[in-house]
Order: sequence, then C-alpha cells, then structure tokens
Amino acid sequence: MKRAAFSVALLAAALVAAPAPAVENRSSPKAVVELFTSQGCSSCPQADALFAKLDNRTDLIALAYHVDYWDYIGWKDTFGDEANSTRQRGYAQGWGSARVYTPQMVVNGEEGVVGSHEDEVNGAISSAALEIPVSLKIKGDMLSIDVGGMPGMKDAMVWLVRFRSAETVTIETGENAGQTIEYRQIVTGRQMLGMWDPASGTRLRMPLSEITSNGSTGAAILVQIDKNGLPGPILGAASIEL
Repeated sequence: MKRAAFSVALLAAALVAAPAPAVENRSSPKAVVELFTSQGCSSCPQADALFAKLDNRTDLIALAYHVDYWDYIGWKDTFGDEANSTRQRGYAQGWGSARVYTPQMVVNGEEGVVGSHEDEVNGAISSAALEIPVSLKIKGDMLSIDVGGMPGMKDAMVWLVRFRSAETVTIETGENAGQTIEYRQIVTGRQMLGMWDPASGTRLRMPLSEITSNGSTGAAILVQIDKNGLPGPILGAASIEL
C-alpha cells in the first residue's frame, strides 16, 4: 500500500510539474500583412513562400486569405472562402478600384502590393506602424483582450480572426498541378467582438475554446476602422498561437 501511495504521489508531482502548452504571443507588431492567394493561381506559390518568411518575423502578424474566384480554372482551393474574396473586394472598393488580383498583400489595411514582388512588400512594411497597443493574456481557460485608448481617433471595430498555423497541400489539377505547397497562417474565420472606444480603450474577455474551433490553432485581434461597411486602416493588433 505504501509503494502504491508513493507511486501516486510521484505521478501527481509529475503532472503538477508538467510544462504548460507553448503559447506564442505577438503584442507589439509594426504591421499586419494580409495575403490574398489561391491554390489555383500559378503566380501565387512565390508569394506564399515570401509570406512564410514574413510570418517568421516577430514584428509582423501574417494572415492568409484564400479566395475562391480562381476555383473555376481547374482546382478548388481547399481553404477558399467567398468571405475572403469579399474582404479583398472591399479593400479595392474602399481605394476606389474595382480590380482584384492574386497574389496581393495588404499592409495595415492601407496599401496593396503585388504579393510576389519582395521589394514592394518590404517597402510597404518598412514605413508601416500600428498606433494602438493591444495586449492578450491567458488566465485559466479565458483570453483577456486589452486595447489602449487614444482620444481624438475615430471609433473602430475589434475583430477576432482565427487561423491555422500551417497545412501542406498536394495540388492535383489546375495551374499548379503536381506541386506540394506548405501554406501558413490560413484564415479560418472572422467575427466582430465589439467596438473600440478611443477615449478609454476597450477590455474584452472570451473563452479560449472560441479560438480553437474549426481546427484553428491561433487568432489575431485586429482594431480596424470601418468605412461605410468596407475595411479601412488597421490601427492595432496582437496575435496568439496555442
């Protein structure tokens, strides 16, 4: 009986000492880089590779939106979503354009560049900055979101953007037939959490289970201006990966 009790005590001590799951938290990025891409676009793999390099930078939050408007040419993007295409068209409309294309990278919701042109992408990032501080903290099974205030600024929306950190896909047909590509930071869903108050800031709490739904492994919090229903400049951001 003593040996059994001792074994149970050792097991309990080991469970207590076991390290918590690794969490990556990016709370002070200079930019949010959104890639609009498609598995069916022959020009996109180069941009996908550049995007993976950007994702390795700790001063950036990278989010990949797979569009669905190339699905008709022979390969249906396994992550494609009409909502992603709508978001890209919203940016274009807000800039006074009707043209969308892939690959495109949008930096802080303000500037769109060809996603495979590394010099253009780096140029847009070099001058980027996010003014509003956003911090994320985990306590138990809850996520606390703290968005700082900045009196005099316009109201903005606080968004939760879920993502899957990586997925490898073998493309069987279409323009990229035969290629096996690793995709990073794949957006799996978006939802508005509330409004940001410039005068006093905004504090929100949500269950961590909201982040990991639909196979997601992390989420970004974006503070973004709404321009009559169209996405505007991103003012602040943070991300967490579980």
